[in-house]
Amino acid sequence: MSENRTEVASLGEFGLIRHLTDSFVNGHHSTIKGIGDDAAVIQYQDEKVTLISTDLLLEGIHFDLMYCPLKHLGYKAVVVNLSDIYAMNGTPKQITLSIGISNRFSLEALDDFYNGVKAACKAYNVDLIGGDTTTSLKGFVISITAIGEADKNKVVYRNGAKEGDLIFLTGDLGAAFIGLQLLEREKQLFKEDPNITPDLDNQDYLVGRQLKPEAQKTCIEKLAELNIVPSSMIDVSDGLSSEMFHICTQSDVGCLLYEEQIPIDADTYETALKFNLDPITCAVNGGEDYELLFTVTKDDAQKLYGLFGMKCIGQITNKDKGLILESKAGMKHELKAQGWNIADTL
Repeated sequence: MSENRTEVASLGEFGLIRHLTDSFVNGHHSTIKGIGDDAAVIQYQDEKVTLISTDLLLEGIHFDLMYCPLKHLGYKAVVVNLSDIYAMNGTPKQITLSIGISNRFSLEALDDFYNGVKAACKAYNVDLIGGDTTTSLKGFVISITAIGEADKNKVVYRNGAKEGDLIFLTGDLGAAFIGLQLLEREKQLFKEDPNITPDLDNQDYLVGRQLKPEAQKTCIEKLAELNIVPSSMIDVSDGLSSEMFHICTQSDVGCLLYEEQIPIDADTYETALKFNLDPITCAVNGGEDYELLFTVTKDDAQKLYGLFGMKCIGQITNKDKGLILESKAGMKHELKAQGWNIADTL
C-alpha cells in the first residue's frame, strides 16, 4: 500500500465526483446519459426516455430533527428528488424510498415521515413503488430514487447552452438559506434556555422555503404549452454560482449575470441584513431554493417575459469571457462555484 495519502477535502465535491467516475465507460446502447447531469437518461422506447435520479440525505448533514418536523422532512425528501427530473424537462412518475433508522424512532414518528412522503406523492402525482428499510447505528438515513420520463427529442441537458442565449430563473433566491439561519438561531437559543419560546413570527415564507420547498412542476408544464425546449437547464440546489458553473463548464461557454436582475424576496433581503449578511451573496451561494435555471434563445425568451415569476437574469457569452456577475454599480466579479466540500462537515 502506498504511503501517500490524499485528503478527500482537497478535491471538493465536483473534483471528487470526477475522480471517482471518470474511468467508467457506458456499455449499453440504452444508456443515453450517465453521471454528470441532474438525472440519468435511459431509452427503452423509440419516442420516450426514462429519467432516473438518486439522492442520499443524512441526519446531521442534510437535516436537523431539532427543528425539522418529520412530516416536512418526508415531503422535502421527495420534492428535492423530483426537482432533478423536472430539471431534465421530464415528468416524474415513481419513486423508491429506502431508510435507515435507529431504535430511537417510534412507529408514530415513522408514520409522520411517511405521511409527508404521501403528501408529496399526491401533490406531484407520483407513485411510491418500492424501497428498503434497515437499521442505522447513528442517525436517520434517507435514500430516494426518482423515476420519470420525457420525450426523446425534448430532454434538456446542462451542455446545450449557446453564446447569445438568455438565462432565466423561475423564482427568487436566498430564502431557503436565510430560513436555515433563522432555524439555527432558534436552535442555539433553545440550547441555552430550553424554556424559551421560538421567535419565528412573520417568518412563514423563509422557514417554509427551507422546510417545505416545492419543485417547479408548473414551469415545465408552461414551457410545454409554449412549445419551448430550453437549450440547457438545472435546478438550483447548490446555489446559483455552482449551477451556472455546471452549465458553462459542460456547454463550454461563459456567462454574464446582472445583480440587479437576480430576484430576492423582500423578507429575504431584510432578514439577511439583520444577520449582517450580504443579500446578493445569500442569493448567489445559498442553495436549496430548487428553482429552475435555464437558457433559451432570444426568440423563445420573448414568450417568457412576465410569466409567473420567470425572470431573465443574464446571458450566455463566449467561454473566454469567463463567468461574471455584474454589480448594480457596474463592477464585474468572477463567479466561483461553491458546491459541497467534505471539509465543511469536519
